[in-house]
Amino acid sequence: MLKKFLDKTLIEAGCDEAGRGCLAGPVFAAAVILPKNFKNKLLNDSKKLSDKDRRELRPIIESSALAWAVAQVSAEEIDKINILNASFLAMHRAIDQLSIIPECLLIDGNRFKQYKEIPHKCIIEGDGKFMSIAAASILAKTYRDDHMEELHHSFPHYDWKSNKAYATLFHRNAIIEHGITEHHRKSFTLIPDQIELEF
Repeated sequence: MLKKFLDKTLIEAGCDEAGRGCLAGPVFAAAVILPKNFKNKLLNDSKKLSDKDRRELRPIIESSALAWAVAQVSAEEIDKINILNASFLAMHRAIDQLSIIPECLLIDGNRFKQYKEIPHKCIIEGDGKFMSIAAASILAKTYRDDHMEELHHSFPHYDWKSNKAYATLFHRNAIIEHGITEHHRKSFTLIPDQIELEF
């Protein structure tokens, strides 16, 4: 069972990102403030849910949340500041957009860059422990998936509709064959030193 809150007396925003390990596209982040009495049996870490379940949960989260926001940091920005800082920046941008100022931030992961004067708590695998972080993981994941599916129409060679720009063998082989786009993260190792050839 996911926990509803860390501290019942505080307005808590759960924060999570999606697309950190991808070879192309932005990193997305979401921040969600849920009511303390929010309940949903399906809600869980987005990685443990099917795409259908995530799509079903997204409008429920958006309509039930006291406040929510999604933000992104581009591949170009990732190359300038590195993916860890870009993940923090995406979360900061999402928090910036919240219509309610949170009193505490619940961050998925073990590191975070302080946001203004708001205290935060880093929680390893927090998206599988707290409802607000799980909700944020679903919004970040589904909005990023939508974005990569849109980009797929302009760059179908890379099959972003299916792989969402993760480092699949198909995606890496497509980079070898077609080169990179402006959406690829040039600071990433796009092609490993040795790729196993399929005979």
